[in-house]
Amino acid sequence: MSKHPKSLEHMLAAWNEQDSAKIREHLNVALDEDVHFVDPNYDIIGIDAFEAMVHAVQKTIPGAVYSHTSDLDSHHNLYRYHWAIHHHNKLIMPGFDVTEIDASGKITKVIGFFGELQKNS
Repeated sequence: MSKHPKSLEHMLAAWNEQDSAKIREHLNVALDEDVHFVDPNYDIIGIDAFEAMVHAVQKTIPGAVYSHTSDLDSHHNLYRYHWAIHHHNKLIMPGFDVTEIDASGKITKVIGFFGELQKNS
């Protein structure tokens, strides 16, 4: 598997962290202050809103484990990769993100999609 940039590793670690202070530490390393995150459930701007989203999702699915499940593809500071959420060793959601990282290595935008794409018939 390709090595993910440090910021992507810290963003993933924040989702798996239970200690609130450590969640914020990971996000401070990973995210630009004005990060834009958008997926089917959220469209938020800012590191504070991102942190609040992590806490809300963790309360919705306590004990879930978040992981990268693919190699990394990148060009022009854009990265795409697949991820999964497991709960009690059962897959509850696959998806993929397209993430933009600035010249300093901080994530400026995350565009998330849920599920697998269906093939045209």
